[in-house]
Amino acid sequence: MPKRIIYSMLVLLILACNDKLTHSEFQSNPGGIWANSDAKVFNFTENDTISSNDVFISIRNDESYPFSNLFLIADLEYPNGDIQRDTLEYEMAMPDGKWLGKGYGSIKENKLWYKENIIFPVKGVYTLQISHAMRKNGSAEGIMELQGIIDVGFLIEKRK
Repeated sequence: MPKRIIYSMLVLLILACNDKLTHSEFQSNPGGIWANSDAKVFNFTENDTISSNDVFISIRNDESYPFSNLFLIADLEYPNGDIQRDTLEYEMAMPDGKWLGKGYGSIKENKLWYKENIIFPVKGVYTLQISHAMRKNGSAEGIMELQGIIDVGFLIEKRK
C-alpha cells in the first residue's frame, strides 16, 4: 500500500508541472479489479468555446493485467444533451510482453489519445463515461471483472 501512495503522489507532482493541463481526474478500482458494470463517470465544466484541446484517457495497470490490449467504450455527453460514443482499442504491451506506459515498479501509467484538437462548442458541464469492453477470444460474453486495472482517469490539455 505505501508504494501506491508514493506512486500517486509522484504522478500528481508530475501533473502539477504541466502548464497545458486544464482538467485531470482519476477513479480507483478496489483491489485492482474493474467490474464490467462499473462505468467511470467524470464531470467537468468547460467555459472556453474557442481553444483547441487534446483529451487523453489514462489507465494505470499492474503486472496482473492479463491482456496486451484494452478495449474501451467512451461516451462524451455535451451540456446540450448530445452524446458522442467511441469504441477504442489501445495496446498495453509489446509483442514480447514488455508493458507500455511510464512508471517504476509494477505499476504502469498509459496516457492514451482520446480526442485530438477538439473544441468544446458549448459552455457548461460535460460528462465523460468510460467502461471497458473486454472479451476473451471466441466469446460473446464480456469479462465481468477485469484484473489489473488500478485506476482510470482522463486529462484535458490546451493546445498551443
